[in-house]
Formats: sequence, structure tokens, C-alpha cells
Amino acid sequence: MKARVTVTLKSGILDPQGKAIEGALKSLGVDGVASVRQGKVFDIELSGSDRAKAEAALKDAADRLLANTVIENYRVELL
Repeated sequence: MKARVTVTLKSGILDPQGKAIEGALKSLGVDGVASVRQGKVFDIELSGSDRAKAEAALKDAADRLLANTVIENYRVELL
């Protein structure tokens, strides 16, 4: 089973990397960039076929390791 965990900064949290990317895009001539927020994507392959168990395990992993839940949100998708 394949899954994707997407981690992004919560609204209101300063994103200096996003600002740097925004500036770089503008300097490259990319028009219409209003703002950029960056994040992390984890593509994970799991053994087994129990979707509920897999989702629970990934949420636990995100809470404990993949995301800093004080400043980040995450989304778990089973693909």
C-alpha cells in the first residue's frame, strides 16, 4: 500500500524559505506569484492491506516524528 504524508506550516507561522522561493521566482521573471508556502512530502510504502491500521500508524508517525505539530499541520493520504 502506498501513502503520502504532506506537512505544511500552520497559518500565521513565518515561512522564511517560502519567502526566499517567492523572491527567487520573481527574479526569474515568473509573473503573478502572490506568495509561496513550502512544506515536506513523504511518500511511504507499507506492507499489509488494512487501510484503517495504516492510516492510524501514519498519523502516529506524523505526530511523533514527521511533523512538529506545534507549528505544522499534516495530511495523510492512502493512495
